[in-house]
Amino acid sequence: MIHMDVKITVVILAAGLGTRMKSNKVKVLHEVCGKPIVNYVVETARKVAGNDVVLVVGHQADKVRETVSNLGTFSFAYQEAQLGTGHAVLCALPHIPDRCQEVVILCGDVPLIKADTVSALIKSHTHENRDISVLAVELEDPTGYGRILLDENSRVQAIVEESDTTPEQKRIRLINTGIFCVKKDFLLRAVPQLKSDNAQGEIYFTDIVEIAYAEKKHIGVTIGDNHFEVTGINTIQELKRVERVIKNPQLI
Repeated sequence: MIHMDVKITVVILAAGLGTRMKSNKVKVLHEVCGKPIVNYVVETARKVAGNDVVLVVGHQADKVRETVSNLGTFSFAYQEAQLGTGHAVLCALPHIPDRCQEVVILCGDVPLIKADTVSALIKSHTHENRDISVLAVELEDPTGYGRILLDENSRVQAIVEESDTTPEQKRIRLINTGIFCVKKDFLLRAVPQLKSDNAQGEIYFTDIVEIAYAEKKHIGVTIGDNHFEVTGINTIQELKRVERVIKNPQLI
């Protein structure tokens, strides 16, 4: 386990079915190199937070619980209806322990994320005394990802999902990985304020950036240098691509 100067809780979003996988099996239980996707993420989470890990489960919740149970003793938040990432984090809030100071949000379908990268995000977040930090990467082709909007002073202003972007915003190459570190006190206050007024009618967790910006909170970006590491798996083709990377690290 990586030593941290602050008390960390990791929330892993693992409730979605993943319809694009064209399977009856919930997405995070598909295997990459013989191991369920979610197990990779849980192992990374444990390296930075020990057993202070909350998994948000929904579809096939019992199977997900059973699958990760051999990795440690964790908390589980049940998201009955998948109303968006913001709603998923809302479901997790009651399970965050009082001793926690900072909360890391990880996606259950991003198996390549490394503990060192998460640790670097936490350390930059705490060193700069930020209220919210976003892990970002720059992509040649950012299609499909939320774009990070900066103001004239290069401060993070908002994160706009692909479906809500303007033609000009589509050209932005700095993208949101879905991985965050947030002060617990701000998280507890901001997440219940999130609304679903967007093209998808979902409650986006990323909208807490706009809340923080309006309140003049300290928002920062940590830019990762390895875009493969934050690859999300939504299709069988993406799963096979991640398997190739695990088997051949030189591809990174």
